[in-house]
Amino acid sequence: MRPLDGHRHMTRLAAEFTLNRAMFHAMYTCRVNGRLAGVGAITDAPAMAAPPMWRMRRLYVHRQFRRREIARTIAGALLLEAVGKVSTVTVHAGNDGAAKFWEAIGFRPVEDRAWSHEARVPDRS
Repeated sequence: MRPLDGHRHMTRLAAEFTLNRAMFHAMYTCRVNGRLAGVGAITDAPAMAAPPMWRMRRLYVHRQFRRREIARTIAGALLLEAVGKVSTVTVHAGNDGAAKFWEAIGFRPVEDRAWSHEARVPDRS
């Protein structure tokens, strides 16, 4: 593992969780052979939006465990948390690779927003 590989995501997630656990609607992790392979969380969207939206944040998979459907599985579980609660989930893709991932799982790019991509969440019905 490179020294900073994922460190910023993990440090920020730990700090946010320590400061305000209530901000998280859900957080999922994935372990492979007892090692933490990936993590992701969902909170209210940080930018005021109408109707209310949730933001998927800090989705990170360790390099050693990428290309194993871990990110897709965590993101899918987080999206299920939003069903029946909000109509839209947003993300901020930090780079082109992340943008391609979000688009591959159904998020569409948006412009002039505090987020880069969004996905519609189905109703419970």
